[in-house]
Amino acid sequence: MPMADTPACIAFDGHRRIASGSLSEVALAVKRAVDAGAAGPVLVFDELSSRPVELDLRGAPDDVLARLPKPSTDEEPAPRGPGRPRLGVIAREVTLLPRHWDWLAEQPGGASATLRRLVEEARRSHRERDAVRLAGEAVDRFMSAMTGNLAHHEEASRAFWRKERERFHQLTDAWPADVREHVRRLAARAWQAAVAGD
Repeated sequence: MPMADTPACIAFDGHRRIASGSLSEVALAVKRAVDAGAAGPVLVFDELSSRPVELDLRGAPDDVLARLPKPSTDEEPAPRGPGRPRLGVIAREVTLLPRHWDWLAEQPGGASATLRRLVEEARRSHRERDAVRLAGEAVDRFMSAMTGNLAHHEEASRAFWRKERERFHQLTDAWPADVREHVRRLAARAWQAAVAGD
């Protein structure tokens, strides 16, 4: 019973990969593994960001699926109160110096329109740099959670950030196969993003 638009995830029981795929598929595989007595710790990660995914495994499989975290989107729920809810505009506090407010007040369309335009311009112009940073953070996050107690963790982390691919592969060679395969895939994606961003 996969849910549409769910993020790709990967789950581990200790250093053994349990499953990868949609959130619903992984959640059901984790539920089965835990019910069968998985040794643990059982950890689930977002495939793209390596952020941990929390699952509530109580009850039957349908109960687990009903409680899955909803996929995030660029649009946040429309709030009540200030803003333009039908357009997805959300009122939040912004703290600026007086000279910044003065400059914004002089711009066509006012402060809000100017800030939205500046954010969109920054998103476009920094897209490649942000992709490189996010891919690197995903490697770092996964390694921190999964390889901190493995041999050569620190050296491998330094080799990754220095883009020393051959050394990284040598240092990770003795790691458990499932962890090694995943961290190398994350690293390759990060290095590819860095090349594309140059």
